[in-house]
Amino acid sequence: MKVLFLNPPSFKDFDGGAGSRYQAQREVRSFWYPTWLAYPAGMLQDSLLLDAPAANLGVKQTLDIARNFDLTVFYTSTPSLKNDIATAERLKREKPTMKVTFVGPHPTVLPRETLQASGVIDFVVRKEFDYAIPDYANGRPLSEIPSVTWRREDGEVVTNPLAPELKDLDSLPFAADVYKRDLKLEHYEIPWMLNPYVSVYTGRGCGSQCTFCLWPQTFSGNRYRVRTPENVAEEVGKIIKYWPKMRQYFFDDDTFTEQQPRAREISRKLARFGKEWGCNTKVVVSYETLKEMRDAGCRVLVAGFESGSNQILKNIQKGATVQQAYEFARNCRKLGILVHGTFIVGLPGETRETLEESMRFACELDIDTIQVSLASPYPGTKFYEHVIKNGYMTAESLVSEHGYQTCNVSYPDVTSREIFDAMDLFYRRFYFRGRCIKRIVGRMLKDPDERNRKLREGVEFVKFMLRRRAGASAANC
Repeated sequence: MKVLFLNPPSFKDFDGGAGSRYQAQREVRSFWYPTWLAYPAGMLQDSLLLDAPAANLGVKQTLDIARNFDLTVFYTSTPSLKNDIATAERLKREKPTMKVTFVGPHPTVLPRETLQASGVIDFVVRKEFDYAIPDYANGRPLSEIPSVTWRREDGEVVTNPLAPELKDLDSLPFAADVYKRDLKLEHYEIPWMLNPYVSVYTGRGCGSQCTFCLWPQTFSGNRYRVRTPENVAEEVGKIIKYWPKMRQYFFDDDTFTEQQPRAREISRKLARFGKEWGCNTKVVVSYETLKEMRDAGCRVLVAGFESGSNQILKNIQKGATVQQAYEFARNCRKLGILVHGTFIVGLPGETRETLEESMRFACELDIDTIQVSLASPYPGTKFYEHVIKNGYMTAESLVSEHGYQTCNVSYPDVTSREIFDAMDLFYRRFYFRGRCIKRIVGRMLKDPDERNRKLREGVEFVKFMLRRRAGASAANC
């Protein structure tokens, strides 16, 4: 079978697909690589990895491509499921012989419900789908493929046992080979990175127990499974060879620094390439590890600070404290490593006072850039269970009709509207400080490319916040 691996079109600029942690339209154009889809695509010669949102392809353009295939693999998410089903239904109308499967965290948590949401879905794959899709494409019956939920001819839904968790990650194809074959480097950019960039995974899963985090709880597991340093270095070598104009590569593991001795070993192997790179990290990483990473070219770290309240950090089982976060920020500043910090408003225990604590905390950290998200209770997470049990959920939808994050939780000491408005205030408090403005202007003056990009992003950001606010007012939320 000819297989299309599809990150389907959805809301405009909606980065909610196979590589996105925050499934919503972002404040500034920002697209991650659909890495999960790349692995099975690399096992099938007559396949194509199509990332419709990044390539700015609408439904019609996508379907014009899709009809040339026999099986379409839809990577779906909870916020985009309705739109993705509509696209699949239209595809089946235009090509009735097309087989359709849905993959991702949502089908993993709700396989039967996903399958029954539309008759055009032939089967779903729970958890990792690296080998299930090639097995089916090569003729193996659904009844024999682990992790599949499918429908018999009589309509009965059958859920096969899960496949064993994949341990030998070195056995998988390199995602970079599929990127080179099917994707365009210029479609991908992240505001706080040197662009163009390339991102890959060096491992799967995360040993942390954060109650809000979608991926480890639903899809990749709460154990960090890793590739060998030699395997990682080999792919990095290919990346640099494939894209000489690439300015930075990035390791998009949930927490690349979870195994610090391994992070240092990989760093030593990367030093010879002479390219700048970045990764996701915990704030509990040591100064010695940070220094070795910096010496090997590490330019930027993405750290999940989440909140300035130690009680909230405890509530969400973050495994870190505000004090450790301060130390981490000081160490990075001393070493000259840039930090992009992620924060979430609306986590369990949020009050007006803790919102203020978090804003003050972010400003005192004085890191380089931030991202503020609304707490989203995804099905399958402990956070979801918590808000349902306590009656804190105010609506089912995680995004608006235009793909913006909505606040669908409310607590005794703070309303959903107050949490929603806090996101706007958080950004203004952080970025409108004199020290922050001076830092941004200084970088713009040094680098013409940076200047042009920041001006564009500034316009995009202001327009986004105005549209978001108008949408909230129209919805009376």
